[in-house]
Amino acid sequence: MNPDLLKLQAYPFEKLAALKAGITPPAEKRGIALSLGEPQHEAPALAVEALIAAVQGLSHYPLSKGTLALREAIAAWLTRRFILNTGMIDPERHVIPVSGTREALFSFAQAVIDRGRNPLVVMPNPFYQIYEGAALLAGAEPWFHNTGADTGFVPDFDAVPEPVWRRCQLIYICSPGNPSGAVIGAEAMRQLIELADRHDFIIAADECYSEIYPDEQRPPLGLLEVCRQLGRDDFRRCVVFHSLSKRSNLPGLRSGFVAGDADILKQYLRYRTYHGCALPLPVQAASIAAWNDEAHVRANRELYRQKFKAVLEILQPLLDVAAPDAGFYLWPRTPIADTDFARRLFASQHLTVLPGSYLSRDAHGGNPGQNRVRMALVPPLADCVEAAGRIREFLGSL
Repeated sequence: MNPDLLKLQAYPFEKLAALKAGITPPAEKRGIALSLGEPQHEAPALAVEALIAAVQGLSHYPLSKGTLALREAIAAWLTRRFILNTGMIDPERHVIPVSGTREALFSFAQAVIDRGRNPLVVMPNPFYQIYEGAALLAGAEPWFHNTGADTGFVPDFDAVPEPVWRRCQLIYICSPGNPSGAVIGAEAMRQLIELADRHDFIIAADECYSEIYPDEQRPPLGLLEVCRQLGRDDFRRCVVFHSLSKRSNLPGLRSGFVAGDADILKQYLRYRTYHGCALPLPVQAASIAAWNDEAHVRANRELYRQKFKAVLEILQPLLDVAAPDAGFYLWPRTPIADTDFARRLFASQHLTVLPGSYLSRDAHGGNPGQNRVRMALVPPLADCVEAAGRIREFLGSL
C-alpha cells in the first residue's frame, strides 16, 4: 500500500460519529443535522429536465475535456459573473469540466506537485480536509496558515515566513471560506499573485461558495476577476475551482470545472486523461442548463437570506455569532469546549453540529477552530428555526 495513506487523519465526520457514539438523544425530538454542508433546496427543474432529455448519451464515452458546448457555457458564465473581458476565457484552453470540486481539488495536486523538490503546500486553517489529503498523497508537506478571528478569518500573507514561500509549490485558498464564510479582498489577492510570481508557485482558489451571498449588488470577488484588474490575461499561475453543488443545489450531479492558466490546464488535462474521470453526457447537458440560468440561483440566495435572518434573531442574544460574508455556514464561538458543546447539544436536543477543532489542525501554538462549531443552514427554513430554538434552550441550560 502507499505508505502516505498512513498520514491521513480521520475525516471530520468520522470523528463526529465517534463523539456521538453511545449517546441516545431524546426520542420525542426528531433529529436535525446542521453538520453536513449538503444543500437541501430543490434542484432546478431546467437541469433535471435537461438530464432526462439527454439520457441517451449514456451509450457514448464522454471526453475528459468535456463537450465544447459545456466549456462555452462555463466560459460565458465566468465572463458574466466576474466581469471578464470578452474573449479573455477561451473554452478550448482555459476551462476543464470536472466531477465536482472535491475530486478536482485533490487530483490537481497530484498533477502539479514535483515531489522531487521537497515540496510544501500552504493551506488555510481551518480548512477543507481534501487540501491536506491532496498534499500528503502528492508527496508534499502541508503548511497550515491560521485564519482566526484575529485576521478576520482570512489569510494574512505577511505572516507567512519567507522560507515557507521558497518551498511552496501550491497554495490553496478558499474564498468565501469554509467554515467562516469570509471573503478575501482584492488587495490580499494581488499580494498573493505577486508572491506567486516571485516564488513560482500555483494558486488554487476554491470558490465553490461564491454564489451564496447576502447582497445582490455585492457578489464575492474572484481570483480571475483580480487577474483581469491586473491586466493578467493569461491567468499565469492562477486556477479557480467552481461547482454546481452549492450554486444550483446539485450536489449529486458531481459537476464543476477548473479554469485559469492554460499551460497548467494543458498538463492537468493530460493527467485527467489517464485519471479516467469524465462527466457523463447527460450530466454535461444538465450542467449547461444550470450554468446558463441565473434565476434559480437568485431564488436560492433568497432562501438562505431568510434562514440567516430568522436564525440570527434567535441566537445572537445568547451566542457569539455573526452573519458570514457569504456561504451558508454559521461559525459561532462556543461558551464551552466545542466538542463538549456538540456532544451535549446532541444528547439533550437531538441536534448535530460539527466541532470546529475537527476542521483544523494544531499549528503555530493553537487550533483556530477550537471553541467554535460549524452550523450549515441547509435544511428547510422551518427546520433551521426549530434548530435555533433548541440551541437557545440548550444555552439556557448551561
